Amino acid sequence: MNWDEIRHEYETTDATPKELAERYHVKPGTLRSRKNRERWQRKSKKVATQRNNVATRAVKKLNENQSLTENQKQFCLFYLQRFNATWAYQQAYKCSYETAMAEGSKSLRNPKIKKQLAELKQQQQADLYLTADDVLREYVKQAFSSLGDVLDYKATEETVTDSDGVAQLDIHDDVITRHVTDIYLKPSNEIDWSVVQEIHRGKDGLVVKLYDKQKAMKELIDRLPEEARTMSQDTLIDALKTGLAMQKQQAEQPNDSNDDKAGDDE
Repeated sequence: MNWDEIRHEYETTDATPKELAERYHVKPGTLRSRKNRERWQRKSKKVATQRNNVATRAVKKLNENQSLTENQKQFCLFYLQRFNATWAYQQAYKCSYETAMAEGSKSLRNPKIKKQLAELKQQQQADLYLTADDVLREYVKQAFSSLGDVLDYKATEETVTDSDGVAQLDIHDDVITRHVTDIYLKPSNEIDWSVVQEIHRGKDGLVVKLYDKQKAMKELIDRLPEEARTMSQDTLIDALKTGLAMQKQQAEQPNDSNDDKAGDDE
């Protein structure tokens, strides 16, 4: 079951949980439980309207391109939604997953499609600057998140005792102790829940799952200009960290005028 796809559709469309349950052949109760546990949230109407406007401009630009077939135009539109060639090809051509895996990557190498996607990406970057910036920031947080952002621990020394509660001694008659660590969630208001994919109590204790760091890093790389993708991994990570630190610093700076305040609003 592709829960990421179901969540994406819930958050970006008006589909009800019941409709999604029927479409993806899952029990409504299971879907609602997962929605509540992972805190799925609808995107704001402002963002939805903005995306619709961008999509309309992309369709218009594609319609003006006489060198592409209708299927190729559909592939371009779907690719811009997820940057996933296999998924885009399957949606455009209604073919099997195996065929889409092979043909999707070939389509990205087609000079006509490659040129059209480059133009659409440039337009998308201009039209969705704030939205793209928000998405980028979320991926940066996911890429550099760790369990330490969610969990805390308390370490103590505990005396080892026998079944009667008598302290155990070593060969030197010193009390034997052991290191005990208790792991627990940080207070809710200290946790950035946007980096948490799932949290529940399993049979062996608390289970916390963060979003895939490697996937987030790949999404960041896919959104970088072509020349930036040749950077070494260490240099890329440093660049992303620097960008995030600058964004945070700018957000924390006090505004001296209404003009500054308006310019900083997202």
